[in-house]
Amino acid sequence: MLKYNKPIIYLENVWKIYQVGDVQVEALRGITLSINLGEFVAITGPSGSGKSTMMNMVGALDVPTKGAIYLDGKDISKLYESDLAEIRGKKIGFVFQQFNLIPNMTALENVMLPLEFQDAKDAKERAIKVLEMVGLKDRMYHKPKELSGGQQQRVAIARALANDPEVILADEPTGNLDSKIGKEIMELFKKLHNQGKTIVLITHDIDLANFGERVIKLVDGKIIGGDKK
Repeated sequence: MLKYNKPIIYLENVWKIYQVGDVQVEALRGITLSINLGEFVAITGPSGSGKSTMMNMVGALDVPTKGAIYLDGKDISKLYESDLAEIRGKKIGFVFQQFNLIPNMTALENVMLPLEFQDAKDAKERAIKVLEMVGLKDRMYHKPKELSGGQQQRVAIARALANDPEVILADEPTGNLDSKIGKEIMELFKKLHNQGKTIVLITHDIDLANFGERVIKLVDGKIIGGDKK
């Protein structure tokens, strides 16, 4: 695929400090990181390393205590939640370990939901298209309980793709799946990357991290490695 040198995400000296009683916990400690448009980057590290906090920063789910975060050239670190929500809805697609599907809705209805929040007039057509893309054309009218774990995660990926975001942020996306199905899901992310999507994968599993072009290693809230493989 065509590679770009344009940063889509840039974290500049980002700190995140939580107050826990009388103690200050430094979850992120001076992180500077650039992710280019079209990259597949994996962020890994042990429990407590700051991966989840990093995900919140990259995904505009939280703002830093100090430092700045740029998404597509715009500083989002001081925006109000309403503005962050709008950015998330248009720029970033989220895939989580928990599939977070609405149980009484079909696969199609689950995928249509973010489109309806954006008042898309062609929500159904677009939802069908992305379900076909992830190989679920014949399961779109099934509810989550009628689908396997791998199929549910594919629905979640289709939902993340519905608004055609520039970035797919995947947080431990295979954590609830067996290794065979997990590999299939990772191959799907690889396919999406080859189609031009920027993929940011959060994982503790180094085997999954190696699907990325670049592996960012976190320990105690600091980057200790991030070279291209």
